Amino acid sequence: MRLMPLPQCQLQCGRFRLDLSQPQIMGILNVTPDSFSDGGQHQHKEQAIKHALQMIEDGATIIDIGGESTRPNASPVSVEEEIRRVIPVVEALSKYDVIMSIDTSQPEVIRAAIQAGAHIWNDVRALTRPQALETAAELNIPVVLMHMRGEPTNMNQLDQYDDVTEDVMRELQQRLDQAIAVGIKTENIILDPGFGFAKNAQQNFQLLNAFWKLNQMGYPILSGLSRKRFIGEALHGVPAQERAVGSVMGHMLSIQQGASIVRVHDVKATRDALNVWTMMKNT
Repeated sequence: MRLMPLPQCQLQCGRFRLDLSQPQIMGILNVTPDSFSDGGQHQHKEQAIKHALQMIEDGATIIDIGGESTRPNASPVSVEEEIRRVIPVVEALSKYDVIMSIDTSQPEVIRAAIQAGAHIWNDVRALTRPQALETAAELNIPVVLMHMRGEPTNMNQLDQYDDVTEDVMRELQQRLDQAIAVGIKTENIILDPGFGFAKNAQQNFQLLNAFWKLNQMGYPILSGLSRKRFIGEALHGVPAQERAVGSVMGHMLSIQQGASIVRVHDVKATRDALNVWTMMKNT
C-alpha cells in the first residue's frame, strides 16, 4: 500500500465550494424501504430530515440522498416513485448549509432534484441510462461515475476479471472518454471504483489494497464500502449494523491511498478516525 496525497481540487457545488484537498465525508441517506443496511429507517420525510441533521452535526459535509436501492437483486423503482421519495427531502435540506448529492441513474430525477436544491449527481451506473450523459453536460454539475457491470439483478454473475484494479480503471476510462466527448467538464468528474458492485469479496480487498493506483487517472476518487458484504465476511459474517469498525478501517485505508470522499453510514465514527489521522499527519 502507498500513501498518496489528495488532489488539489475545489469542486463547485452550486453556491458551495468543496475542498477536496482534504478528505470529505458523505453521509448516506436512504429514503427507501429496502436498502441493505438501513432500509425503512428513513423513508418518511421527518425521519430522513432528522437523520440528515444528525449526520451534519457529526461531521458530514455532503448528504447523499437515494430513493432506489441498488443492493444485489433489488427491485427497480419507477421515476415517479423515486421523485416522490427524494424531492421533499431535498427541498427541506436546501434550507441548511450542506451539499446534497443524489444517488440516482435517472435524468428526470436529477433534473427535479437540482431544481429543488441538490448539487451533485452520484450515479452507480456511470451515466449509461438514455440521455444521462447529455443531461449531466447540460446541467453542468459535479458527477460521480461509478464502476459497475450489468444491473443489481445480475451484477454478481459478472465478476470475471484478469486484474480487478486494472480492469476497473480501463472500464472507468471508457466512461470518462464518453462523458468528456459529450461536453461534461473534467473539473466536474469524480470517480468511484464501485466496491461491492460486480466484485466478490476477494476482488474487493484486492481493489482496496491497490486503491492508490486509481490516482493515476487524475480525478478525485470516492470510496464507498460502508457496511458492505465483503466487510461483513472479514468480520465472520456479522450483520450490516455491526460493521461500523470494519467500514471505518476500510475508509481510512482508502483515504491513506488518496480518496477524496468517503461515503459512509457511520459519520461520527468516521469523523473521529479522520481527526486522529489528520492530527498524526500534521504533526
